[in-house]
Amino acid sequence: MNADMAPFVLSIQLAATTLAVLLVIGLPLAWWLAMTKSPYKPIVEAINALPLVLPPTVLGFYLLVFLGPQGWAGQMWTALFGQPLTFTFTGLVVASCIYSLPFVVQPLQGAFERLDRRTVEASLTLGASWPRTFLRVVLPQARHGLLTACVLGFAHTIGEFGVVLMVGGNIPGETQVLSIAIYEHVEALDYAAAGSMSMMLVVLSFLGLLPLYTKSRKRRRLLREVTA
Repeated sequence: MNADMAPFVLSIQLAATTLAVLLVIGLPLAWWLAMTKSPYKPIVEAINALPLVLPPTVLGFYLLVFLGPQGWAGQMWTALFGQPLTFTFTGLVVASCIYSLPFVVQPLQGAFERLDRRTVEASLTLGASWPRTFLRVVLPQARHGLLTACVLGFAHTIGEFGVVLMVGGNIPGETQVLSIAIYEHVEALDYAAAGSMSMMLVVLSFLGLLPLYTKSRKRRRLLREVTA
C-alpha cells in the first residue's frame, strides 16, 4: 500500500469500526434516554455530552490513564489478551467510541422523542415482538435521526486528533490516522503532502454531509407540501 494512503485507509477503518460499535451502544442508550422518566436521566445525559465540551487533550489524558498499563481497564485487557490497550488500533476504537458517543446518541434520542408512540403500541398490541417492532416501526420513523447519527459519528471520528494522538500515538500503519499524518507533514514543513491529505478530509467530509442535507431539504419540502 502507498505510504501516503495508509493513514487514509486506517482512518476509514477506524471510523467504520467505531460507528458500528456506537450504533450497538447508542441505539439502546438513546431509546432509554428518550423514554425514561428516571431522575438519573440528566446525569446520564450530562456524562454523555461531556466529550462535546471537554478539550480533546483532557479527555485523551484521562483515557490514556484509564486504558494504560496502570489503569483499571488497561490491566484487565492485558490480563485477558496478553497485550496492552494503548498505542494499538483497538485502543483507538475504544477512545473514539467514547469521544464520538454524543454525536450518535443525541440525534437518535431526538428522533426517538419525536416518534408517534401510538404506532409502536399498536404493533406490540397486534402481537409483534419488540425486536420486530423496533426494526419495522421504530427505525423507519427515526431514519432521519439514524442517518444524522451515522454521518456525524463517522465524520467526527475521521477528524479526531487530540484523543487519538494521546491514546494511540503516531505509529505508521497501526495508529497513524490521517489527522496525525497531516500534523506530522506540517511539522516537517512538507506542505504539499499536508495539503493533499487535508483535501482528502475535506472531500470525504463533504461527501458524507451532502446526502444528509439533501435528505433534510427533501424532508422539509415534503412537510411544506403536506401542511399546505
